[in-house]
Amino acid sequence: MLTDHLAEQLAAENITVAEFRELVIRLLNYGILCRDESQAEQQLYDRYLRIADWVKDYLALAGVRLHHDARFGYLRLYPPASRVPGMEDEEEGAFGGSLRARLSQQEVALVLVLRIQYDKALREGNVDEQGYVAESIESLSIALKSVLGRTLPETKTERRQLFQRLRRLRLIRYRQDDELDSGEAWLKIHPMIVSFVNDDALLALAGESDPEEGGTADSHDADVSDAALASQPHTPTVPAT
Repeated sequence: MLTDHLAEQLAAENITVAEFRELVIRLLNYGILCRDESQAEQQLYDRYLRIADWVKDYLALAGVRLHHDARFGYLRLYPPASRVPGMEDEEEGAFGGSLRARLSQQEVALVLVLRIQYDKALREGNVDEQGYVAESIESLSIALKSVLGRTLPETKTERRQLFQRLRRLRLIRYRQDDELDSGEAWLKIHPMIVSFVNDDALLALAGESDPEEGGTADSHDADVSDAALASQPHTPTVPAT
């Protein structure tokens, strides 16, 4: 039996089938695992390192691919036929199943701006030793308006929901929701934003915003779709913070 064979292999690393199952279920439910997010995720991440090949082989049976960023210590799952950083594209056609989680236009717009601001800070050398970039809500709001002709939600509830969504995707980090109510508030952009947003989308934005090409920031406001995201990663359920 496959389970018996797996148990034998896992035993060599002093890991049980139940522990293997816990790790895989966590990945499939959340789609994201960041080592520095919590003690629980640290333990699961370290467990993955010991049995990485078995986890990848197991997920590969269903066509799910795993991206491991060892430098910044995170894992992210991608559904079949996704474009994964550092991997060749699958030959199969597009997969439209439940592994793909769609973001709203407002969420996609903010994700694009987060990537733009991250790249800017990277060029200026304003990145901490863990790869995070500190950014104020005010500067994000200004960038959102100038690049995409959009604004952050006016109500506190909608604004909090927007940032909570991206925090659960592990794209940003901040302490308390009430910190977001002021333009003077700050958050940190996770380095995984680089692999989350397609470079082609940034080039398209740059071209359309070029005055010589006749583009304006407001021209983006009509339609911002999640096609701009690099790979439509697997995010069916988001972890509680």
